[in-house]
Amino acid sequence: MSHTLGIRQAQKLKTRQALLDAALGLLEEQSLSSLGLREVTREVGVAPTAFYRHFRSTADLGVALVEEALGSLHPMIRTIVSSSGDSDQRIERAVGLIAQHVATHPAHVRFIARERHGGVQSVREAIQDQLARFADEVKVALTKDPVSAGWTDDDLLMLANLYVDQMLMTASLFLDVLEAPEEERRRVTQVATRQMRLISIGRDHWLD
Repeated sequence: MSHTLGIRQAQKLKTRQALLDAALGLLEEQSLSSLGLREVTREVGVAPTAFYRHFRSTADLGVALVEEALGSLHPMIRTIVSSSGDSDQRIERAVGLIAQHVATHPAHVRFIARERHGGVQSVREAIQDQLARFADEVKVALTKDPVSAGWTDDDLLMLANLYVDQMLMTASLFLDVLEAPEEERRRVTQVATRQMRLISIGRDHWLD
């Protein structure tokens, strides 16, 4: 009996992931607010009623996509903010990690970029919740850095949010040149590096 239940559970998870993958593919060309569940189920090859065994609505599916797209980024964020080396080395490493993530997960990055200010409230809120978690993690790392001595909690959180916003902007820049010539990708890398360096310089002199 338990073996049968295990097979059913595995099949259920497989169908759920297939619905998420199908939706992500369809969202390459449209926003979540215009996505119909029949489009998604047609891609997967299941009946529309099967959709409701996994999600309450397309908005609920969108929230699950947010968790899939951003939830897995927490280890990368921790790597960026806790990496060793001087400021320039850490910035170079951060920009490189972001570029690599965009190249590996372009559909996820595009989805977040579009839906962050999109028309589905629950999805916007889910994205903001994840970004707030990122900012809190960055703030904790910044607090441990000797450069942060004398900073208030509010200022540290402000800086953390600046870094998170810049990471998102950098991801969008790399997304725009994903298929561009190498020269254009290098230019974006230089721009992203200079923007991060500007934040870093401001940080060094904030208490002057």
